[in-house]
Amino acid sequence: MNKPIIYLLCTGNSCRSQMAEGLGKEVLGDKWDVYSAGIEAHGVNPKAIEMMDEIGIDIRNQESSVIDPSILNQSSLVITLCGDAKENCPVIPAEVETAHWGLTDPAKAEGTADEVNQVFREVRDEIKRRIENVKSSKASSE
Repeated sequence: MNKPIIYLLCTGNSCRSQMAEGLGKEVLGDKWDVYSAGIEAHGVNPKAIEMMDEIGIDIRNQESSVIDPSILNQSSLVITLCGDAKENCPVIPAEVETAHWGLTDPAKAEGTADEVNQVFREVRDEIKRRIENVKSSKASSE
C-alpha cells in the first residue's frame, strides 16, 4: 500500500519548508512520505540546519527544489507555509486536502544573533506542534 504524501510548500524551499520536512520525517515516521518544495529553490539555509541540529534532526542532505507537479498531484495533504506559496502554487487537485499555516519567515529576522536564533526556534517549534497535530488528527481518522 502506498503511504500518504504530505507536501510542504514555501517560497524558496530554504527555511520553513526545510525545517518542516525534517520535522515531518521525524514526527510522522514511516507512516507518511514527506516532501518539501518551493516556488523557487534557494538552497537550504545554514541557520535552519543549525536550529534543527539543536533538536537532533539533521537536514543537511535535504535538497532545495521547486514544486514537482507529479508529487503535488499524488499528495494527500499540501501545506503552504507562507502567503507567497499559497498565492503562487500551481493548481492543486480538488481531491487533495490543503492547509495554510502562514508562518513568519525566520530568514528575514533581524537583531542580535540570539534574537535571530530565537525567531528560528519559535518557527521551528510551531511547525513541530502543527505537524504533531496533523499526526494526531490523521491517526484519529483512521
